Amino acid sequence: MPVPTFRLLHRAALAAATGALLLGAAAVPSHADAGRPPAGFHPELDFAGSTVAAHEGRSGTPLQSLAVTQTKGADVSSWQGNVNWSNAAANGARFAYVKATEGTGYTNPYFAQQYNGSYNAGLIRGAYHFALPNASTGAAQATWFVNHGGGWSADGKTLPPALDIEYNPYGATCYGLSRAAMVSWIRDFSTTVHSRTGRYPVLYTTTDWWTTCTGNSSAFGTTNPLWIARYASAVGTLPAGWTYQTIWQYADSGPLPGDQNYFNGAYDRLQALAKG
Repeated sequence: MPVPTFRLLHRAALAAATGALLLGAAAVPSHADAGRPPAGFHPELDFAGSTVAAHEGRSGTPLQSLAVTQTKGADVSSWQGNVNWSNAAANGARFAYVKATEGTGYTNPYFAQQYNGSYNAGLIRGAYHFALPNASTGAAQATWFVNHGGGWSADGKTLPPALDIEYNPYGATCYGLSRAAMVSWIRDFSTTVHSRTGRYPVLYTTTDWWTTCTGNSSAFGTTNPLWIARYASAVGTLPAGWTYQTIWQYADSGPLPGDQNYFNGAYDRLQALAKG
């Protein structure tokens, strides 16, 4: 399948923005300039999986027969603009995650159309935040997220808020944080979201990033659902603490808008996740 033009443009921008990865990790940030975006800030290029293929590649599509019934879904950001959700539903989408925020200053200008539009088309939808752990505290970013679309209600149509934490698109892979500091940052974000919404956030990541940047921490497996990214024929080894994934982002293009995902279960289990 040809790679969409916007993906090619994104990869070119990403390659330029991530050249600093070769230079290694930066010093541990103090958050003295909390809220200040990184140099060359490009939130429109940052979305769930925007750094994954460049670091981990692609190695196939999911097997046609999986052990558990899978439910199709998509995730979108400002890259997709106004989405034709009726068409997405007709193509099998039953849920969607929509990028709401990044750092403590960015909001997706298409969020209302994407979030409300997916709901109106009958999809169960949720919002996600793109993490910048070196820019401000986990609590500060969680607060910005919840205040700008990252809430939750027990209406059976709203997924738990989600945190997208992946390779740094602006520099050192782990954002200059030690493994212990990264775990602390994620916990700070997670507990703040929980205190504000009553739900622990879904964690979007890859096994490689998680192992590298948290030391393969098992601290979140009993509280936070896992949204794993791997563009391959199988989900592969999961991060420590999780025995199964809740969502698998298995491709960065396909018949649905944005990235392609499987919820690991039938539709009634997706409804159960939404209801809490």
